[in-house]
Amino acid sequence: MAQKKFIRRILREKVMQILYAYELNNENLETTKNGILSDIGQPEDREFAEKLLHCVVLHQGELDDEIKKRVSNWEIERIAMIDRILMRIGMCELAYLPDIPPKVSINEAIEIAKNFSTASSGKFINGILDGFLNDLKKDGKLNKSGRGLINETPSKPL
Repeated sequence: MAQKKFIRRILREKVMQILYAYELNNENLETTKNGILSDIGQPEDREFAEKLLHCVVLHQGELDDEIKKRVSNWEIERIAMIDRILMRIGMCELAYLPDIPPKVSINEAIEIAKNFSTASSGKFINGILDGFLNDLKKDGKLNKSGRGLINETPSKPL
């Protein structure tokens, strides 16, 4: 299990790198993806990375709208590009990948930010993703299934 977690972190970092190159240079997404993912040997690992990448690209507009809602008085372009990308990745996992526990999605974004962004990025990303998660729960849109994927408080007996 620990090995899987380590691999997923690497895959998330590679997705972040692909999205960064794509946004920074407007390079061909497929070419960039194929180059950065070329050393991924396991088909299920490559499938995870591609699924996450395509989720972010497909939903980028709505993800950016969600970020904008949570950063009053800030233009999204002023947020560090790495932070924006990590928030998009985290939000995609929370909203569209039902087999990943919310805590994992948020913690992974924070940990990657610690390695690739500023000292305060982790707290900032945590706040945005936590607010997004709470809104998904409140609106009944949190689509997580499987054991350990949702923190539910057991109801008290009557």
